[in-house]
Amino acid sequence: MAIEIRKTLLQVETTLIEGGKTAPQPMKLYSAFAVVRNPWAGRGYVEDLQPEIRTAAPILGALLTEMILDAVGSGEAVEGYGKAAVVGLDGELEHASALIHTLRFGNHYRNAVGAKSYLAFTNTRGPANAPIMIPLMDKNDAGRRSHYLTIQTAIADAPAADEIVIALGASVGGRPHHRIGDRYLDLAELGQGVDNPAGV
Repeated sequence: MAIEIRKTLLQVETTLIEGGKTAPQPMKLYSAFAVVRNPWAGRGYVEDLQPEIRTAAPILGALLTEMILDAVGSGEAVEGYGKAAVVGLDGELEHASALIHTLRFGNHYRNAVGAKSYLAFTNTRGPANAPIMIPLMDKNDAGRRSHYLTIQTAIADAPAADEIVIALGASVGGRPHHRIGDRYLDLAELGQGVDNPAGV
């Protein structure tokens, strides 16, 4: 079954002033969305989701990655990245997860931006105009807190009950006045290692 894409959306947010202070370099947040018909809608409980994952996820990964790269200008320029999915009220959370938690989706983006860290994510369920939250993290350093960001938005007419919104997010720059330190500072002060941050 081919994936049915109803619409796409691209957003760019530029922060020039934060906390009343001009940013030394504007922070740019990019988000690309595809509103698709839920391929499992109306079929009741479906045990094997793999056929639709194999068909749809690569198409969506390639499409949204291309949208981000066209907007940013290059994969190299992307610093923070993440993904999200919101399934409509007639779908399962597993349906949202299915289309983004597969290497057939995420590796398009990882490879294009040269990333090493995992893609931060959310998968939720909601009606049209539901909040869409795309968490971001540094594409190569999961401990770099300056790039812990969240893109917040909504699409007025999506997802419909039988749809899923699939999204990728990117940042060029981190929070303008980052001053809480990186994860490694905490680890050093607590005497914990990167591989065992809780010390258990």
